Amino acid sequence: MGCLICRDLERAYEVGLREYMEARSSACFRVSKRFAAEKNVDMERARYELEEHRRLCVFAVRVIALSPERDMSTSLRQLAA
Repeated sequence: MGCLICRDLERAYEVGLREYMEARSSACFRVSKRFAAEKNVDMERARYELEEHRRLCVFAVRVIALSPERDMSTSLRQLAA
């Protein structure tokens, strides 16, 4: 993908997901679930920011429109939205 913001947001989401999974599997999860819950919130925020950016990103819209496996009418509907 050509967008640097998309790439940065994807990395942030991946890091958040990894940290959440580590928090869930740690020994302290059995004692306190708050740390894992905080990591889950951080991961969900990163995912939301990525989704919001992709809705507006010119590069992401172009990839959706030019995907060969997508039906043209579906791609045009997504572009119109």
